Order: sequence, then structure tokens, then C-alpha cells
Amino acid sequence: MRHNSYSIFLLAGALLCLFAACSDDNVSQEPPPSPKGSEPDTKYIGHVVGNFSADEWYPAGKLGTTENTAAGCYEDNTPAIDEQGLTDLFNQGDMMVSAKYTLSTEPYKGWGPVASRRSCEYCHSGGYAHGHSRDNMDPVKGNGYIVSVYTPDSPGSNNGTPINQLTTFTMLQAVEPFLPPVDPKQIHITWHDVTSMPSGLPMQFPDGEKYNLRYPSVSIPQSAFNTDPVPSNYEVRLIASCNFQGLGLIDAISNEDLKKQYESEGRFVELNPEFFDNTTKQLKPEAWAEDAFGNKFVKRFNYDLLDGCLENDVALWDELNILRSDIKHICSTEPWAKAMSENENVISYIQQHGSDPNSYVHPYYNDGTREGIKKAVRYLLSPSDNVNLYNNPYFNFKPEMSDDAYHAFMVWHRGLAVPRARNLNDKDVQRGKELFTGELGCAHCHKASWTTGADNHGSSVILGNKQLPKYANQKIYPYSDFIQHKLDMKNDIHGSWCRTTPLWGRGLSLINSGAEDRLHDARARNEIEAIMWHAYSKNSQAYNAALKFYNLPKKDRDAVVKFIRSI
Repeated sequence: MRHNSYSIFLLAGALLCLFAACSDDNVSQEPPPSPKGSEPDTKYIGHVVGNFSADEWYPAGKLGTTENTAAGCYEDNTPAIDEQGLTDLFNQGDMMVSAKYTLSTEPYKGWGPVASRRSCEYCHSGGYAHGHSRDNMDPVKGNGYIVSVYTPDSPGSNNGTPINQLTTFTMLQAVEPFLPPVDPKQIHITWHDVTSMPSGLPMQFPDGEKYNLRYPSVSIPQSAFNTDPVPSNYEVRLIASCNFQGLGLIDAISNEDLKKQYESEGRFVELNPEFFDNTTKQLKPEAWAEDAFGNKFVKRFNYDLLDGCLENDVALWDELNILRSDIKHICSTEPWAKAMSENENVISYIQQHGSDPNSYVHPYYNDGTREGIKKAVRYLLSPSDNVNLYNNPYFNFKPEMSDDAYHAFMVWHRGLAVPRARNLNDKDVQRGKELFTGELGCAHCHKASWTTGADNHGSSVILGNKQLPKYANQKIYPYSDFIQHKLDMKNDIHGSWCRTTPLWGRGLSLINSGAEDRLHDARARNEIEAIMWHAYSKNSQAYNAALKFYNLPKKDRDAVVKFIRSI
């Protein structure tokens, strides 16, 4: 198993409420003496300290928290993995996601004919951490960017309909002779420094300490698209990869509790009208997603709230195009399939090399004529639900990922732990919590705690009733409401609606991944920048909270940052 020693968990009754600071209840044993200053936290772990309850040392509960807080802790399995007899499957899944995929080496076979990256770690480097800021789109290890390309709903808008030439996860690589749908070398990222904010706040705090903000712009010329037709009238934005830690715990939050959270917040603020009817104060059908058996789940994953249950994750198919038994077509687009079927270089290459049964392009050879090759390419590269790569007139492929390997992948995906909290005995951390959850009002969106439900998670055709780690009735502290709020940042995305990012474990990003970039496009290089982006515009729903932070004395600002880094 991964490094994951954990001590006996001490239950405590303290609730950290959404709109108020904490109060402590009794615990089952006497807590240690009151700490002094920044004394090491070792002897305080699992005890009430200051305004922290005993269970807040374990952000993902007894079943979801690793005691490891050193480099590499982002890759630890949860205690539930070991307790529920899933350690071997977790380790197998870990191998499936960390291996570099090739065209022919089983079981790590895939990567083609078009792909985003060579493995999960290419995007989620440093233990499946948040993506880093970059100045290019080269599909190399450590570059977790994808591009969102859309037809704006008005000129220059940050919202609109995604173009149909690209998949959700941008395919930037292709196997010869095919071309990627968009050429990464022609995607240009430019970083801009903010010199003034529309909110009117100066670029320095009242005590004179300066802060810096920057944001990216992205441009893609039409010549970069290898599709037919090429898009026109489009805008481009960047999205960085998300952390994987604790996804199983988020999956275990009940629909009923998420629905109540929407209804509670919707009484006071406008929520994204795509998901919430601000007149009737009810969730819309668009706020729900279904698993393979029609079970519905309130959407909670990704910046743009794409998924409601982790089991909807199509694993390595939508990034590396690794085929599995329940998906019978590749991840692509019709405009790309059409362009490849009409590309003379593609046809000539297949005609020259495809007659050899050992050639990668043999499946597309058909009868060897240019017209026959064109038909085979158009069909086999199509994303249509009517395509069956396992039963067709041209070539019958075989699934590259076995059902057992996919099961192991999902055990891993649901089994990554959240690191234990640190330094909760520190008076500055306690002051930071007091400000964050009380005076500043940050917890209105960064909701401190949830209790998971029965964990009646979704499933897929492959998984069926196969065992996955379960996290029922766990008190967890993700510091997110899993709802989108409007931040109104320069050059942002999705109509400025962005899901509240969970904060648990993020303070260990630097030692795990080498960077601590934050926000949806990694524009913020640290906590201060992330917070002050919330105050960029007075239209931001977090403006008042960020303004209060702006007006804090430096000692209190530092305490808030230290708190965020400790949880």
C-alpha cells in the first residue's frame, strides 16, 4: 500500500457551521494543555485545540484521511482502501494511471489515433495535483492545460456554446499519419499583469504591502485546426487540471444535502441560472447527471460542474483514447474524422503502409483503394454512437483496457486520501480560522464541513455491483459548498460562474507538485493572489469578503493564509 499510517480517530461533536464560527463540544478524553505559539503539533493531533474540534485534524474523516503530510502524500490511499480489502486493486489502479501508454505494450496500450496526453500524470503531475501555470500548450508532462473554445453568446463574451471541432479534453497529439484536431504549437498563451482593478482597490494593502495579479489570454488561429470545417467566430479560454484528492468523499455527499445547500444559499444570492431557478428557488433538471443505470446525482465535480457522480468518469478513454468494452467508438469529433478521411497525406500513407497486418494503420486499409481507405477512416475515427469498433465491415478492434483494469482504476480514483491537517494548535492558525469562518464570511461559499450520506454511489456497465471504497457517515471538512458563484475576473470563463474550490490539503501542493498555483486557469500563484482576485470586481459575489481581508492588518492576513495552508 501507499504510505498511509493512521492513528485511532477521536470522534468529537463540534460542528463548523456555514455562517458562524466554531464552538467545541466535549471529547472522550482530556485534551492536552493549551499550546504555546507554533509548538509542534504532534501531541495535539486528534484533540480539541483552541477553536478546532478533534475531528478537524482529519479533514476527510477516519476513512478518508492519511496521516502522511510529507512529499508524496497526495498519492496515498485512504484508510477505507485497507479496511475494506481493496489495497491490491488500488495499487493496480495506480499503475494504470501512472504508466506511460504506448501503441502496443499491454496492459498500457492505447494512446491513439489521437490523444490528449500519454498518461494521467502528464496533466496531474506531482501526485495528481492542481495544474501549473504555463506559457505554452505543449503536451508534455506537467502541462495540465486544456483549452475551452466556444462560440461567444455576444462579441467578446466569456460564455457560449463549445465548438464541435474539439473534444472536452483537448486532443493535442496524434499518431502518424493523422493530425491532432488542433496544433498545440499554434496555441499562443500570453500572460498579462493587472495594473488596476475595476473595483477601485489599489494594488497594495493599506499598510503598504503590495500584491500582484496576472491573467492569461489565449489565441488560436484558424490554421491550427485540422478539421472540416474549421471553426470561425470563436473565443478561447484556459482551464487547468483539478486535484484528485478526496474525490471519493465528495462522491459520498448525498443528493439531499447538496439540494438543501442550493436552496439555503439561493434565498440570499443569485446562483447560476443554468442549474438553479432563482425565481422558484429550485434546482433545474440540468443540475443533475445520471449514471449508466439512470440513477441521478446533483452535479458536484469540475469547475463547470460537468458530473454528478465519479463513476461517470470515462477514465482514460476521453484523454488517451484507450478503448474499453462499454464504449464502442473513440473520443473524437465528426469534423476531425471528416478532415482525416479527406487528407491526401493520410490516404497515401495508409495506402503505402496499411497492407501489412502488423502496421498500426492496417485497420484503415480496407480494400487498398483511395475510396475504400477514405470510407474506413471516416467510419473508424467517428465518435458516433452508431459506430461499433468491435463489429464493422472494416476492422474489428478489441478493448485495450480490460473490465478488471477499469475496476482497479475506479478503486484508485475513489481511493485517493486527503492529508491530515497541520498546525491546528498554532495560535495564528486558530486566529485565521476565526477570521475565515466568522468576520470575513468566507465560509458562506467555502462551507467548512459536511457529513457524507450512506454513500449510495453511482455505477457503470462495467462496474455493476463490483466493490468500490465507501465513505458512509464521515464528518469531512472540504471547505466548499460545491456550488458555482460569480467572481467576475478579467478574462475568466463560463459566464464568470465557477465552482467553489475545495481547500483541504491544498497547503501541501508545493512539496508535492513544486507549485501552488490556484484558480481555474492557474493564474493565482499563491493564496493572497487567489483571494484578491475575488475583489477584482464589485460584481464578484465574494467582493465583500475579499474587501474585509484587504483591510485586515498584515498579521491577520498572514493568519488567514496560514489557516488555509494548514487545513
